[in-house]
Amino acid sequence: MNRGIPLLQDFLTRSARRTPGKVAIVCGERRATYAEIERYANAVAHMLAAGGVKRGNRVVVFAGNTVETVIAFWAVLKANAVVSIINPLSNTAKLGYCLRDLTASAMIADATLADTFLPAIAGAPELRTTMVYGTANPERVGRLPGFVRFADALAAGDPAPPALRSIDVDLASIIYTSGSTGEPKGVMLTHRNMLTAATSITAYLGNVEDDVILCALPLAFDYGLYQMIMAIAVGATLVLEPSFAVVPQVIARISKERVTGLPLLPTVCALLAEMKTLSEFDLRSIRYVTVSGAVLTSSHIGFLKRTFPQARIFSMFGLTECKRCTYLPPEDLDRKPTSVGIAIPNTELWLVDDQGREVGPNQVGQLVIRGATVMQGYWNDMQLTNERLRPGPVQGEHVLYTGDLCTRDEEGYLYFVARMDEVIKSRGEKVAPREVETTLSAIPGVKEAAVIGVPDAVLGQAVKAYVVVEDGVLLSRTDVLDACRRSLAPSSVPKYVTFMAALPKGATGKVDKTALS
Repeated sequence: MNRGIPLLQDFLTRSARRTPGKVAIVCGERRATYAEIERYANAVAHMLAAGGVKRGNRVVVFAGNTVETVIAFWAVLKANAVVSIINPLSNTAKLGYCLRDLTASAMIADATLADTFLPAIAGAPELRTTMVYGTANPERVGRLPGFVRFADALAAGDPAPPALRSIDVDLASIIYTSGSTGEPKGVMLTHRNMLTAATSITAYLGNVEDDVILCALPLAFDYGLYQMIMAIAVGATLVLEPSFAVVPQVIARISKERVTGLPLLPTVCALLAEMKTLSEFDLRSIRYVTVSGAVLTSSHIGFLKRTFPQARIFSMFGLTECKRCTYLPPEDLDRKPTSVGIAIPNTELWLVDDQGREVGPNQVGQLVIRGATVMQGYWNDMQLTNERLRPGPVQGEHVLYTGDLCTRDEEGYLYFVARMDEVIKSRGEKVAPREVETTLSAIPGVKEAAVIGVPDAVLGQAVKAYVVVEDGVLLSRTDVLDACRRSLAPSSVPKYVTFMAALPKGATGKVDKTALS
């Protein structure tokens, strides 16, 4: 096998050789060095192989943001298999679906999640090996198929690197996206896809070995997973937190560990803005802040600039199917605050109309992505794969039709308009929820806003707005509608306004519009 071509797991091997004693992962009170992560990943990989895991087999990791999850991720790759991390907040039905969909041959899980995974495993006959870490429920998990204690694998497995079988076009991971319109979709990504994405993002962020990167986003979510991959790639230190649920705890960790890289979601910006003791923490170590998952509002931008005046702020846009599409260089944030930026390095993009013809500046079109980050398709769904992956400009290649409507200005900067399946058709006009949400978010006192279309006998669809106001603010429906009428076309003004204490969020922290009605 040609070892001149890198695979994803080479990130870990190279960093472990270069700085074996450096702390790779900080998780609570635990600190694991690069040498330890490398040795343990090799040991678990050998145990997976001994349990029958072969090249190309799918292995599920059902766990949260822990050191064991990090080890498991790299171990599966070293076993020449395909890793799929499933969010620990998933219910039995979703986990069971993923196990069956993948015909998973092995699973690595947290024992505290036994109530969820035990019934799911009962419907997964292909599962031959089950590794469990933690001491909870020992009498229940001991009867699982091919049961191995994770701790035993760490202690007894061969610490030497396993034999390499994979090549860079083999699948490395299958990441499940939201199942808002049905069952979750498994996005197939090769070693080359993920290597390219990590290399491109670390390049424009300027990641270096001295970085300390926070990850309080789920490792099952590509935005969270790539924080870990990129940290390992450059030999940085990753600080793992379970989530942003306890914001003061996360902020305290940032200050204590002198974090330099802070990845956020817009919803988290709102939580941080509410933290009355935020100014008491020393956050001067932050070198850069990234925000993805939704477009930044003017209030988010203002908050971030005030809170992290020394940091470079990157507004980014992407989707699991190609990891990252664009980023806005921090120096452009003031002059193009509503833009999601330019194509990431080694990627091309353009916009097309309904007939597939490229559109010009300031015209709305579907975003198309070309590059080595583009997925291989959806696992077990050829129909949807053919809808999204279509012939590109070079014979034999495929490009990604994202399903996102955008515009580009004369300088080529991209502006998100709406998901094609979220566009509201009201009074014969197309309404972009994002435009209405931006207007709502600009109203003084509005903390969060979301907009959907609801059936209407006269309008076809009516615009319905959900608004969360800041503590102590009094805002009426009339106030909201008056502000919208001043900024929006009549067809975009909400017919309904509902005030809520908080917007529903999915497992990744994004607003869950399917929970609104």
